[in-house]
Amino acid sequence: MEQVIVAFENTKSASRIKEILETSGTASCILCKTADQIRRTVNKIHITAVICGYKLADQTAEALADDLPPSCALLVLAGQNLLDLLQNDDIFRLPAPVSKSDLTASVRMLLQMGHRLERALRPRRSPEELELIQQAKALLMDRNGMTEEQAHRFLQKTSMDNGTKLLQTAQMVLDSGE
Repeated sequence: MEQVIVAFENTKSASRIKEILETSGTASCILCKTADQIRRTVNKIHITAVICGYKLADQTAEALADDLPPSCALLVLAGQNLLDLLQNDDIFRLPAPVSKSDLTASVRMLLQMGHRLERALRPRRSPEELELIQQAKALLMDRNGMTEEQAHRFLQKTSMDNGTKLLQTAQMVLDSGE
C-alpha cells in the first residue's frame, strides 16, 4: 500500500482521515502536525500525496505547497470559505465535511497523478546513453556522409525494423564501425 502524509492541527481529524484511508485500502498514512515535519518526511521517504487542513501549526498549506517536490500533490481538506482563500491553482481542494467515498476517490486520483508526474519528470535517457547515441550518429555521418537528422532517422528506422531499442541499435552501429 502506498504511503501518504496526513497533517492536521487537530489530532482527532488526522486520526479519522487516517482510519478512513487505511481501512479502505487506499493508502498507508503517516501523521504529521507541522509543515516542517511534512518537509522532513517528504525528503526522507518517497511520498506522492499530502492531505492536510488549510492551516498547520507552523504555516498555511499554501506556503507548504511551494516547498513540496513537483511529483507530490497537495490536497487541502477544509471548509469552502477557507478553500476560497487559496490562490495556488496547483493545490487540490476538497470541501469539508467530506464523504468517505469522495475522500478515498480523491486520494486515489492524487496517487495516480503523482505517478504520472514522476514518469514525466524522470529523464528518459542518462547522459551516458545520450553520448552513445551521439557517437553512433557521428560515425554514420562520417562514414556515410549523412546529416545529423538523417543519421538519427536511420537509427530510429533500423531500431523499429529490428524491434530493438534505439540504444541497442546505436551500440550495434558503433560495434560494426570498430
